[in-house]
Amino acid sequence: MKSYQKLTTPQPAGCQVEEEGAAPMPPAHGRMAPWWVGSGLLVAAVLLSTITVWVLRQVSGGWLGPTPPPKCLLVPESHRFDCYPERHVVVTQELCESRGCCFIQSPPLVEGKQGVPWCFYPPDFPSYTLESLNQTALGMVGLLVRREKAYYPRDIEMLRLDVEFETDTRLHIKITDAANPRYEVPLDVPRVMKRAENPIYSLNFSWDPFGVLLRRTATGTVLLNTTVAPLIFADQFLQISTSLPSRFLYGLGEHRGSLLHSLDWNTLTLWARDVSPTESFNLYGAHPFYLLMEEDGNAHGVFLLNSNAMEVALQPAPGLTWRTIGGVLDFYIFLGPDPNMVIQQYQQVIGFPAMPPLWALGFHLCRWGYGSSNETWQTVRAMRNYQIPQDAQWNDIDYMDGYRDFTFDSQKFASLPSLVEDLHKHGQHYVMILDPGISSTNPHGSYWPFDEGLRRGLFLNTTQGQPLIGQVWPGFTAFADFSNPDTHQWWLENLQHFHAHVPFDGLWIDMNEPSNFMDGSEDGCPPGELDSPPYTPAVLGDSLSSKTVCASAKQKASVHYNLHNLYGLMEAKATASALIQIRGKRPFIISRSTFPSQGRYSGHWLGDNRSQWKDMYYSIPGLLSFSLFGIPLVGADICGFSGSTSEELCTRWMQLGAFYPFARNHNTQNEKAQDPTVFSPAARTAMKDVLLTRYSLLPFLYTLFHHAHLQGDTVARPLFFEFPQDMATLGLDRQFLWGRSLLVTPVLEPGVDSVTGYVPRGTWYDFYTGSSVNSSGETLKMSAPLEHLNLHVREGSILPTQKPGTTSEATRGNPLRLIVALSSSATAWGDLFWDDGESLDTFERGSYSYLVFNVTQNIFTSTVLHASTEATNVTIGTLSIFGVQKPPNKVLLNGQEKPFSYLDNQVLTVSDLDISLSKGFSVQWL
Repeated sequence: MKSYQKLTTPQPAGCQVEEEGAAPMPPAHGRMAPWWVGSGLLVAAVLLSTITVWVLRQVSGGWLGPTPPPKCLLVPESHRFDCYPERHVVVTQELCESRGCCFIQSPPLVEGKQGVPWCFYPPDFPSYTLESLNQTALGMVGLLVRREKAYYPRDIEMLRLDVEFETDTRLHIKITDAANPRYEVPLDVPRVMKRAENPIYSLNFSWDPFGVLLRRTATGTVLLNTTVAPLIFADQFLQISTSLPSRFLYGLGEHRGSLLHSLDWNTLTLWARDVSPTESFNLYGAHPFYLLMEEDGNAHGVFLLNSNAMEVALQPAPGLTWRTIGGVLDFYIFLGPDPNMVIQQYQQVIGFPAMPPLWALGFHLCRWGYGSSNETWQTVRAMRNYQIPQDAQWNDIDYMDGYRDFTFDSQKFASLPSLVEDLHKHGQHYVMILDPGISSTNPHGSYWPFDEGLRRGLFLNTTQGQPLIGQVWPGFTAFADFSNPDTHQWWLENLQHFHAHVPFDGLWIDMNEPSNFMDGSEDGCPPGELDSPPYTPAVLGDSLSSKTVCASAKQKASVHYNLHNLYGLMEAKATASALIQIRGKRPFIISRSTFPSQGRYSGHWLGDNRSQWKDMYYSIPGLLSFSLFGIPLVGADICGFSGSTSEELCTRWMQLGAFYPFARNHNTQNEKAQDPTVFSPAARTAMKDVLLTRYSLLPFLYTLFHHAHLQGDTVARPLFFEFPQDMATLGLDRQFLWGRSLLVTPVLEPGVDSVTGYVPRGTWYDFYTGSSVNSSGETLKMSAPLEHLNLHVREGSILPTQKPGTTSEATRGNPLRLIVALSSSATAWGDLFWDDGESLDTFERGSYSYLVFNVTQNIFTSTVLHASTEATNVTIGTLSIFGVQKPPNKVLLNGQEKPFSYLDNQVLTVSDLDISLSKGFSVQWL
């Protein structure tokens, strides 16, 4: 077998194929001269590993079996790529060697050895050969051939390789069946018209075995090397592995865990599943995208556009293996080079998030178990009575008649239309829950949603062509097929009928994995390789149909086996379209199940968490991960959904939750209430104060969402995004930033009055007082009594804030206060996006105002770059400047002297400006 072969086809610029007799590549690029043998340290590790195996064999009296072949002993433990990933199988030497793989049994119960595969690929395991490679207008096309069958059924012998140099920072590599069409994700992706001219990457190929070798040109860092293990491409088992240039890997959702993934034999499964967030389980959504920070502070990302059941195996080499059971291998690689740019480039492919209405960024309140519309209304009145900010009141499934969609209980929720009318009179909004399971047991003619859906053929069907019947809250249910465009029209008509009675403003789409209280259906699932595939990834329940519908269910676009992970996305798309047609305004939707491009249609909440301190902590890596996934409108149930909260936990959680981009307090039935009004005066005041702080920051938050919508910036942001060179930030997930400017350091433990937080190098200012903290990049202890949340403003930034009201609508009319945080060189910058807060496509239509604020040489300038009529109704009232080193003698507003105050902590304040937002101005201090 050959390691590398010369190709006779001409090579496009930016791509090389390794040749015999050419200068040797770095060791990371050989398989036959194994990629991991190039370093002296690893050679020593190999020798040590070999000696260890020999010693253990002596000590064990031979229980480890015969000595493996030398080629197997050459592979260090950390570089063993699993040849037998099936769970619940005791892998014997016979089973392993039947696959042509190496077998070395790890000794039992040795620390750190639990994940080391016993069965792994030898360096010479047969793979595909690159037979030809031809240049195309956008890149190249190649033919891959496998001459020896692998061990899964229906091996595909000839594959087509398509490479497109789409932009200077984006590479597209697709591998599929050369002879037969296969299912591909129906996602709109950009089509480039010309090839990138100056890519910041170089692409090499290994010929035999086939492998992709991708480098960052500027540094030579190898980002992908797929020669580390064989490519396998069978009909229902696709596997490709790569080395990684560092251990700093993020993304690959949806899971509960730390932001930074462990690479210690960690397998992450992607298969949408209804289960309370639990470590190591596959959760509600599927996001096959990772971001990796390289050792030098550069970043890149990889997206596998594939919606089938999948697992991603991480190992300490560092290395990664993608395993999916359908579709094609369709990779996009994003070169950054900084993490913010990687996420922007990712969203250029999947789509930028929708601009939310302003009210979506206010405080939301919900619970399952209000029991009646009057009880719900009472809670709203109590919030108003204490003047606690609230923009939206929600109801869970108890508002429905028998838990049936598009109904409400005419007894307990008789006053629901009046409640909604009252909310609207007070500038507030109403959101209710909907599930995709449609009750199927009502007498014919009594429940239009099912009757009409059945008549039009809009439900998931069994293999026999009958509606698949499962069980959800209303009992037996059929499931709407949102892959069918006709279903979108039926969904719209149902929502129109309900909106005529209850004029809701937003929708909460739940249970859309889709969730099923049965496994599969009332009749189970039929035998066959869709419901029982040759390989099942490590899904919770060990079956694709566990607590969902059968994978063999028929949908308009394909079988559920292919579409399962898209169910929530397709429902969100239908719901957004319906809301736009019904209300004519920006839709507000929160979805439980998600897939890449979801941000275009909805936000997400992190599911049915618990009222525990650790759940509060886990919400931070959760919301930061969804920032990476292009879904900035995200939050967790504040104070916890299930279980009973405590006053201290709920106070701390309200403080943290006030800085979730999507802030909702939600509670389950049969637990004591946990809205702010039910606590002691001290706790209630602390909750009210932090919500007022949030509302004061709405102009800043809204502007961050504008940048997310326009170019894919993150809203809630990990610290390493802003400080990628600072290694101390790479694992931080107990703090986060809003944009680049505001550092949030919450208390996440009981019984404390202080918190330790990392403060990156530079000057930071206390948000409330303007006092400065100069950090060399260190962990600091901060005072944190129960009523206080630590917020710090980064030097060089300008935050637009506003006097808060009790709704976003009331806040909108109040004067603005601009907070300037001077840098060490006495400069600062900020901006403000302003529109009517709810109309569709205001930026695209030019119906907005955009202002840029700048400070240099003791002169603050506000420049109006674009103006609209909304801005004429708002004034800038106050300018607060943090970090003014010495007291000014005078302050000039547009050249006219103006009164001011100056405090010992170097805060200069100029009040009573009363300048229209639509007018530029300058303030100078001398």
